[in-house]
This record gives sequence, C-alpha cells and structure tokens, in this order.
Amino acid sequence: MKPQRRTFDIFSLSFLDVVSCGFGAVILLVLISDFSEAVVPQLQARTEALLRAILAAEAEADDLLADLADRQAEAASRETTLARLRAAAAAARRSVRTSKDENLVLDKNLAGLTLVEQSVKRAAVQQETAQESDEEVGGIPVDSDYVVFIVDTSGSMQQIWGRVTRELENVMTIHPKITGFQILNDNGAHLISGYAGRWIPDTPRRRQNVIRLFRTWNSTSNSSPVEGLHVALQRYARPNIKLSIYIFGDDYTGGSYDPVIEALHRLNTNAATGKRLAKVHAVGFVSPHTTDRFPILMRELTRQNGGTFVALPVQ
Repeated sequence: MKPQRRTFDIFSLSFLDVVSCGFGAVILLVLISDFSEAVVPQLQARTEALLRAILAAEAEADDLLADLADRQAEAASRETTLARLRAAAAAARRSVRTSKDENLVLDKNLAGLTLVEQSVKRAAVQQETAQESDEEVGGIPVDSDYVVFIVDTSGSMQQIWGRVTRELENVMTIHPKITGFQILNDNGAHLISGYAGRWIPDTPRRRQNVIRLFRTWNSTSNSSPVEGLHVALQRYARPNIKLSIYIFGDDYTGGSYDPVIEALHRLNTNAATGKRLAKVHAVGFVSPHTTDRFPILMRELTRQNGGTFVALPVQ
C-alpha cells in the first residue's frame, strides 16, 4: 500500500493562537501609547513673532508701493507737460519760419512780450497779496515746509479722540501743501515706525492713510510732551528748513515748568546763529480730567518759540 502524505495546514490551532496573541499585543501598545501632540512653547512664540514681522513687512511694502505710484504719477505728469511745451515751441518756430513779414512778426512778438510782462507783474502782485493773507490762519503762521505733531495719547485724551482727530485734520488743512510731516505721541513714539527718522511725504493719498491710521492709534503716554519735543527737535529740526511743531494735549503731569522751558530753549536754538529752529504751537483740549497746568506751560512755550496757543472750548 502506498503511504499517504500528511497534509500541512498553515491555519492550524497553534498558528491562530500565535496570530491572536500578536494582534492583542499590538492593540495593547496602541491603548497605552500617548499620541497627544506636544506643544513647543518656544516654537509657537517664534512662529507668532515671524508672523508679526511678515505682517509689518507687508504693511511697509504697501506703503512703499503707494509712494512709488505717487512718484510715477508725478513723473508722468511732468512728461506730459514737457511734451506739451515742446509741441508749443515747435509750433512757434514753424510760425516764425512761415511769416512773410519779419518786421511785422517782431512787432507782434514785442507787443505780446509787453502783455506777458504786464500779466506777470499782475500775477506777482496777486501772489504777494495771497501770501500775505495766508501767512496766518486763525493766528497760526502756516508758512512752514515741514510739520511735526506731538499728541498726548493718554486715557483722558482717548475719551475725546474723535475730536482730537478732527482738529489734527483741521491743522493739516490749513497747511495745504508741505514737503513732509511726522506724528509722534508725547513720549516720542512714532505713529508709523517705518518712517521713524525720516519725513512722511505729503500727498493727498498719504494724508488719508495717515488720518485713518491715527483714528485707531492707542499708545502709552504720560501726559508730558518733554520726550516728544526732544525727539522732534533732535531728529527733524534743521537750520535750512522751515519747521512747525504742534503739541496736542489736555493736561501736564510733569514737575516744574522751568526745566521744560529751559530744555526747549536749548534744543530749539541754532548754536551757530542763535536763531530759532522751529515754531512751537499748542492746542489745548477740554477733557474730563483737564487742569490748568497744560495751558500755563503751553502759553509760555509758544510765546518764547514764535508760536500760538489755541484753547478749544467745551463742545
């Protein structure tokens, strides 16, 4: 008889036992393992810092792009004006060449020049009259090329911030065209840190953007303009520019008045010529915490520095 081969079954009871044990071990490992996500505080803080830096860089980039657009528009306007003048000059040359009577042309040109001269004289007289009438608006001289605002951002001023913003717009309106401006708080902090140490160019679009940013400005303040005046005069006052400084506030929490007056006199004097570097004006607001200390100090500061103090009534 031929011997029968014994069949081998891989799914025997012993094999299934081994597989079941292994599967149970895997499940046990899954149950006892901690898969919670580990939070690394340092990495999270660094990520947040990088995000803030990116947002600040994007804001400054938008500002630079806006400035570039303004400059490009101004360049395009100048190119258009230059092309128009060239065309006018070419037309004038053609008119002279095609004239049949040279003497008649000269006579006409002479008469035209006389009329132009008379017009220029009249325009000069009108411009001088306009400058004399616009030299002061509401008692405030507005002949400066650069303006620095020093604004008290304390809690009492924040309660009337809408009114403060309107008055800032009013002062900028009486300076219809300046070369540049800056806005600091009384501690010397800049509204736009990206422009610290340099002038914000004066364009209609830039004014709108700055006013919109000013409306939501919330910065630490000690209701004393001493630090702001130091920053304004040391960074921005120059002998060869016309500068006006406007101080906005409702109270003065510093000590004696004399050190402030003496420090301002020292910083606002050209050491070489002895002349004043900037005119200092002040606008006093009435708030729930107003005292008479701010008006007392500002009247003396503005008087000694060629400026005007304006005390606004209760509204």
